[in-house]
Amino acid sequence: MTDAVVIGLGSMVGAGVFAVWTPAAQAAGSGLLIGLALAAVVAYCNAASSAQLAAVYPVSGGTYVYGRERLGEWWGFAAGWCFVAGKTASCAAMALTFATYVVPGTEWLQRLLALAAVIALAAVNYRGVTRTARLTRILVACTLTVLALVLIVLSTGEPHRDLPSLAGASPYGVLQAAGLLFFAFAGYARIATMGEEVRDPARTIPRAISIAVLVAIGIYLAVGVALLRVLDPASTAAPLAAAVDTVGAAWASPIVRVGAAVASLGALLALIAGIGRTALAMARNHDLPGWLAAVHPRFQVPHHAEIALAVVVGVLVLTTDLRGVIGFSSFGVLLYYAIANASAFTQPADQRRWPRALNVIGLVGCVVLAVTLPWTSAVAAAALLALALLVRAVRTGRAGSARS
Repeated sequence: MTDAVVIGLGSMVGAGVFAVWTPAAQAAGSGLLIGLALAAVVAYCNAASSAQLAAVYPVSGGTYVYGRERLGEWWGFAAGWCFVAGKTASCAAMALTFATYVVPGTEWLQRLLALAAVIALAAVNYRGVTRTARLTRILVACTLTVLALVLIVLSTGEPHRDLPSLAGASPYGVLQAAGLLFFAFAGYARIATMGEEVRDPARTIPRAISIAVLVAIGIYLAVGVALLRVLDPASTAAPLAAAVDTVGAAWASPIVRVGAAVASLGALLALIAGIGRTALAMARNHDLPGWLAAVHPRFQVPHHAEIALAVVVGVLVLTTDLRGVIGFSSFGVLLYYAIANASAFTQPADQRRWPRALNVIGLVGCVVLAVTLPWTSAVAAAALLALALLVRAVRTGRAGSARS
């Protein structure tokens, strides 16, 4: 239970809490806290649906499995592709955030450092979930310590300002900010992919998801309010470091930068594990190349899938930028959870832990937030999904012709 909660927190309370405030504030303006509240509501509904499904289907694969079981193979396939594509972009975002805080201002050195982080953490994860959980626990403890320091410094320092008025907030901007902020909440999917690796998964996974998401919501709300009392997060690329400078605690800025780097590594580590296991489930069902279904005989991890993931993320960190991968990731993951909510809605009464209303709110919320994201990211992610569906349709048609 503890390891599952820690891995979920390591995925959520990571790079997002240090980096996502700037693009979200630029979109929402004075409505940033409304956007945060919307993201939190959607995240909780999604977590409830995932927990309810995980209790009945305690196997690796998450919504890829749930969609196949409750809605049909095509929905499961779409969920799996959305997860793999979105979370692969998240890996790149975490690696780039780590490098940005460690080496500010030198782009190619940042990219090389991000690549080194991807290779190193893929090697750690290759050795199995026990070691992953142990290292993630250390990283989460460091991150929470730094955030506690930031909150103390911001609450005791001067100057403070009133929270911004909501009068000028744009509804579209608030929704777009909520979609971007959702990027920072989505780590509980990692817990749902651990069904074959924890004891008593039907009991452990739902409880771990609920605990992790509620703790993360509390942390983000506290940080968001503290930031807005000090500065406009839209005005700086590193708002937490800038905030402690603003209140006269420049000594804390290097600590915040180190904390951002550590948090990014923690989230990246957990993401690599989750994506590899979803790819394993898809490969077992022939929705990805069968080579990816290999499991290491000693460490019991999908080592081929994790090697392939490291290669793809390595290419992304060398060729893309942070804002683009955050938007792409949010779009894919929101569609993934839309399918999770639809799947949970179909469960019979004896499998339900929460009312169907939460599934409906989560489904509608995911779709609305996805379509209000920056259009370039949304179009790119939608095009990739459409291409994957087209390829599957062609392969399915050829297989049917061969049988007949």
